[in-house]
Amino acid sequence: MIVSKFGGTSVGTFEAMQHSASIVAENPDRKLVVISATAGTTNDLVSLENPNLDSTSREAILLEIENRHLGIINQCEDKQELEKTFRVQLSQLRNHLELPDRDKKWKDTLYAFGELMSTKIFTEVLRENGVDAEWLDARTILRTDSGFGNAIPDINATKVQAKKLISTKKRYLTQGFIGSDEFGSTTTLGRGGSDYSAALFAEATNVSILEIWTDVAGVYSTDPRIVLEAKPISEITFDEAAELSVFGGKVLHPATLKPAIRGKVKVRVASSKKPELPGTLIVHQAKDEPIVRAISLRKDQTLLTVRSLEMLHQHGFLAKLFSVLADHKISVDLVTTSEVSVSLTLDTAHKASNKVELTDDILNELREFCEVEVEKDLSLVALIGNKMDATSGISGTLFGLLENHNIRLVCHGASPNNVCFLVKEGTGEEIVQLIHKKFIG
Repeated sequence: MIVSKFGGTSVGTFEAMQHSASIVAENPDRKLVVISATAGTTNDLVSLENPNLDSTSREAILLEIENRHLGIINQCEDKQELEKTFRVQLSQLRNHLELPDRDKKWKDTLYAFGELMSTKIFTEVLRENGVDAEWLDARTILRTDSGFGNAIPDINATKVQAKKLISTKKRYLTQGFIGSDEFGSTTTLGRGGSDYSAALFAEATNVSILEIWTDVAGVYSTDPRIVLEAKPISEITFDEAAELSVFGGKVLHPATLKPAIRGKVKVRVASSKKPELPGTLIVHQAKDEPIVRAISLRKDQTLLTVRSLEMLHQHGFLAKLFSVLADHKISVDLVTTSEVSVSLTLDTAHKASNKVELTDDILNELREFCEVEVEKDLSLVALIGNKMDATSGISGTLFGLLENHNIRLVCHGASPNNVCFLVKEGTGEEIVQLIHKKFIG
């Protein structure tokens, strides 16, 4: 049994759905298919949440959603029945928009419409391609807490539901991104959560492989838009992939690998546009483990530096600092310390699912016991590979290349799989090009 996940661009048009349906049809072991909303739909739904949106703008967004889906439906064989189903969903969406209480719970229900719409249509496209798949509401399987907007899955409850409702003798089509809490309320796993959903389904159903079908042909040595000579990676370890996803790789959602590692599920990343290409296989032990496998770039980083003489030969300062950040649900990426200061990097990218907001309240709370400095417009560059903490010459070669660039912060030695550092925003791409040419070619 294989769990196959298709992203928004892989189901964004009728032609894309046909491509994806042919991939599902090709292998009878692809028994659980997880798909995202059609490309652009979730962004439109997010726009609809704005309480200050005027009626003209709202209707324009709803018309965009309607046209996008009808453009696919009108090319299906059973378009009349499918359009009737879609009109009901659209009416439910409109009714939801009229509800007065726009809390997080309301937003999660709103966002879920994208996946619910796309899966109804794709069920028909699959049927037309000879695949009889039962439509499955992900909310009956994927159980979470009530953390609306970024819910935490209940692994054990999800396994119980999967065992109860999923049979290996059938084929199913279900939604990514959405689940439900113990009260039956719709929840979402955060932006990019469809990959995460698929991995949770793979873990819960104890499958051997999870396929992530996307618009790129696997994982590359760096972003091909930055380095034209970027090379496809045929095999990569979970440790490397985890570092790559966290430090800027756009192919996989960072949370995806956790369930796969727990469930000992191999992950294959491949292109739905070019399924004949091998893609990238993520495994526990790769045949080849080079010192430097890939280089990533993550823009829009913030550096928070705090200073206090309380740190000098005293205990408890770091606990106090991280307690404040934890209270405000601030996730920290990198940390470096000196005798009297601590520097932390925070991901403030606009599209980050865990976007950090350093509000005045947080800064004022920190200023009660330390000096605070905030630097913005930085980029994080990471070298991803193997045994980097035990390989001599890496740092010397790396920083020799960067003699004309100012490095703001360095983390090396905490992990055998990465070396990373901060630079000014505008220099990141040039630095990635330099490093790639030297270490990868």
